[in-house]
Amino acid sequence: MNWSETLTTSWAAVRAHALRSLLTVLGILIGIAAVILTVGLGLGTQKDVSEQISALGSNLLIVSPGSSTSTDGARGGFGSGTTLTRDDAEALSSEVGAPDIAGVAAEKSTSLSLEANETNWTTTVTGTTESWLDVRSRELAYGAFITEEQDAEGAAVVVLGSETAEELFGTTRVVGSSVAIDGKTFEVVGVLASAGSDSSSNLDDLAVVPLSTAANQLIGGTDSQSVSTIYLQAASAEQLSAAYQEATGLLLNLHGITDADAADFSIDSQDALVSTATSVYQTLTVLLTGIAALSLLVGGIGVMNIMLVSVTERTGEIGLRKALGAPGWAIRRQFLTEAAILGLTGGLAGAALGIGAALALPGAIGSSIVVSPSAVVLSIGVAVGIGVVFGVYPAARAAKLSPIDALRS
Repeated sequence: MNWSETLTTSWAAVRAHALRSLLTVLGILIGIAAVILTVGLGLGTQKDVSEQISALGSNLLIVSPGSSTSTDGARGGFGSGTTLTRDDAEALSSEVGAPDIAGVAAEKSTSLSLEANETNWTTTVTGTTESWLDVRSRELAYGAFITEEQDAEGAAVVVLGSETAEELFGTTRVVGSSVAIDGKTFEVVGVLASAGSDSSSNLDDLAVVPLSTAANQLIGGTDSQSVSTIYLQAASAEQLSAAYQEATGLLLNLHGITDADAADFSIDSQDALVSTATSVYQTLTVLLTGIAALSLLVGGIGVMNIMLVSVTERTGEIGLRKALGAPGWAIRRQFLTEAAILGLTGGLAGAALGIGAALALPGAIGSSIVVSPSAVVLSIGVAVGIGVVFGVYPAARAAKLSPIDALRS
């Protein structure tokens, strides 16, 4: 019996019990679809996190202050201190001291209430400088951004995020309008283009004012020169590491610190954030894929069960074929081929279901699902392998049947 005859006979045997074969395939189908969706969800989540972190800006380093200590000795969390100042930001923007840093933007932020046309909205008010727009890779939808002159004068001007403008005015075309921030009147000079959200905040819900205005009129505090964050933009991705070293060395010198472990600031890079997030989601993906793969094991046991039933039902057929001279390997190949057909059918159907679900579900769950071609091909291969592996014992049992005993039954 050649391969063509084996395939034809095996396919006919599978079709002879269509319902039973369908139920057997169902276990493999569900397992393959679950694996494809799990891997796709993990990859999609990694993609979303990477995009959210990239939305902070290109080639970005984020400098945060150290912890604070109250008068009674209670220590605040890291980032609660006032160890970073405008002088630090100006020093980091020096081409001599930090040649690999292309842009610097200091921020001083707090949450305040805004009011316009008898509508109020609480949002993040960020004081910053003219360079913020480029460093954070943001764009304007309307109007202009704050200027160096407005910062120097402490002008009462504000640039609104698109969502903040919508909440206050019902439209983003609000340049020239007035808005009250903490009871003080500000003129809207621009509206930012939508940028979505990052991993922790809504990038479209904010109000940007000059840094000096925020320090002296809105946020205040014991140290008006302190800033909450300094964003550094490296000249290129290749120069990110050099920019990190330059910023660390310069700030240590400015703060009079000789031991880097005792630094009163921290510097994080996008690469570190992406690496950490990716590592977490890779671990979750492996765990969930392992759980989904258990259904493949169940499907394989179903294949073995059905093939054993098939051997028992077809004892007479096997005996007749062996009596006519069919060798044991031909019988074994016949049943292994049937098991492989069941596995391949389940694999293809499961792949189709998984891909279809990956295209339909993102809108419903609010998360991306990335279909990995390698995962699809590997899943189909695993499905065929499961069919063959779990078909070995029934095939061997059929091949070992004695012709006389088989015909007697």
